[in-house]
Amino acid sequence: MAVVVVTDSSASLPAELTGELGIGVVPLHVLIGDRAIREGVDSVDIDYTSDTVTTSAPSPGELREAYERALTASGGDGVVAVHISRQLSGTWEAGRQAVAAMDAADRVRLVDSLGAGLAAGLPVLAAARAAAEGAALDVVYHAAVDAADRARTFILVNRTEQLRRGGRLSTAATFFGSELVSKPVLQIVRGRLELREKVRTRSKAYAKLVAAAVDAAGGDGATVAVQHLGAGEAADTLAAQLSERIPRVDEVITAEFGPTLAVHLGVGAVGVLVLPGGVSVR
Repeated sequence: MAVVVVTDSSASLPAELTGELGIGVVPLHVLIGDRAIREGVDSVDIDYTSDTVTTSAPSPGELREAYERALTASGGDGVVAVHISRQLSGTWEAGRQAVAAMDAADRVRLVDSLGAGLAAGLPVLAAARAAAEGAALDVVYHAAVDAADRARTFILVNRTEQLRRGGRLSTAATFFGSELVSKPVLQIVRGRLELREKVRTRSKAYAKLVAAAVDAAGGDGATVAVQHLGAGEAADTLAAQLSERIPRVDEVITAEFGPTLAVHLGVGAVGVLVLPGGVSVR
């Protein structure tokens, strides 16, 4: 048996990777009126501009069930659960409550990824690859924590109103100039979403994303990820530029933002993430 890694659907990892590495995925919820849609499970059209569409974390009961299932699958070797930043979602806290209610709580390690989307997904991937190599529970845990500490994320959005309304970005940050004539570039810092700068055009914003990612990557190799919502061509272009400009890129992952992130980021959002040193066991 081996340690099993569990995450939530915000991690945005391609299904072939989660399947290959045996990663358990717990769906977050999109709330449309009185309907709760399970991300990645239920198929439904979502109006991402609607004020009535919100999101919610899995319940402690849902997470406990997933952890216990994973623990059984591990043969008792243990579970490492890596979740979206506790500053952006209640998922980590629900996971803490779930673990506290388990008889085998000492065999479960909970990790705050300090990110969202593939910024959470790459620490998950680091942990799962360590587990696949037969690493012990604490080694798998530290692989996730190390990757979470190294990851750097930069995001372009058209408007910050959706993020402010959802409490993911401070009201003060949204007053940095007029969004009608500028494009906000955000960054995740220790799990918090912050305004980095605003530029006049999308082309300049894309250039800022690339420059920030190249600077953050350093020169010792990196894993690169690009996410988007309705901006696939731009995402492909950015991925190609990052592959050319960052030395020794070991892997490039592209994906769309899932519904729970799309509700807050809005159509046209593009994010770039770099993991200096790459996904590796350290």
